[in-house]
Amino acid sequence: MHLRWTAGEQRISLRGEISMQRVVILLATGFFVGYSPFVPGTTGTLASVPLYLLMSRLSPFYYGIILFGSMCIAVWAANEAEVVLQARDCRHIVIDEMVGFFVTMFMIPPTMRNVVLGFLFFRAFDIVKPYPIKSLEDRVPGGYGVVLDDMMAGIYANLAVRILLLTVLRGG
Repeated sequence: MHLRWTAGEQRISLRGEISMQRVVILLATGFFVGYSPFVPGTTGTLASVPLYLLMSRLSPFYYGIILFGSMCIAVWAANEAEVVLQARDCRHIVIDEMVGFFVTMFMIPPTMRNVVLGFLFFRAFDIVKPYPIKSLEDRVPGGYGVVLDDMMAGIYANLAVRILLLTVLRGG
């Protein structure tokens, strides 16, 4: 397999042996979904839907364990990818959107309606960045800042879906 792209001034090639840089790019870009020419953040969120559907079959305990592990990997991968790509919160890094969507859908029943609602609310909060999301992104350095703002957007989206389900839509 041979893939080549430009990241800032640096060329990264995926040819030959596996290196840690290649693993970082693979994870941080959501298996290269982040290189989508059309809205990579939204594409990264879409790519997380099938993973969420698999995770939704788990008990909340195991979902939470996987969510926590995903957050730790995302912080590490985003931090390292910023170094490799030489850019702060580079648009190609989408692992944070994926984790944010997993937060959005935590303990939300996996119906088509709920997935669409979760997706729309998460993308809205991630794009608009109401307080304190924007300050998390701006003030927290490295991978933590990259991931924490999306986790907060996921918390807001989770609450918005729950409120909508409990009031207007009455049920799950």
